[in-house]
Amino acid sequence: MTRPIRPLRGYFGIGAEEISKAMNLGAILRTAHAFGASFAFTVNAHHKARAVFESDTSRSLKNVPYFGWDNISEMRLPEKCALVGIELTDDAVDLPSFRHPRAAAYVLGRERGSLSEEMQARCDHIVRIPTKFCVNVSVAAAITLYDRTLCHGGHPERPVMPGGPGLDAVDEWIAKRRDNL
Repeated sequence: MTRPIRPLRGYFGIGAEEISKAMNLGAILRTAHAFGASFAFTVNAHHKARAVFESDTSRSLKNVPYFGWDNISEMRLPEKCALVGIELTDDAVDLPSFRHPRAAAYVLGRERGSLSEEMQARCDHIVRIPTKFCVNVSVAAAITLYDRTLCHGGHPERPVMPGGPGLDAVDEWIAKRRDNL
């Protein structure tokens, strides 16, 4: 039996700076849609819009607002929305140690390079996925949004023993969450 993910408080958006591959952008958009993003964006993107649909089989642009800014100075995020850069830098916080803001916009760098210095300076937080080397930008988006879901309590606690909780435990957890809202 499939249980819907309970909507969490707050909101998030996700995007990429200077992304050049339509298939990567399509995968980011589809991931954003799947995780319930409030919006998606690009900054100085170099893609062909028609090709985006080849990898975005959920047709995210019909379901998630998309902003395509030509440069960083055009970026307009909602008030009190923290900009979180996902980047491998020495001073970045490791993702498993990061507390995600209630209202956040996550920005990833281009495929063959990093977030620009200007974008990093604009970020409220810089977070790194603790891997030996960079992963694909669309994979990084998925890992980040999955971690946000875990961080904000979108699921019951894991059981002590291997396996998952029984349906009774899930129903009990949902009832407790409902009572605390």
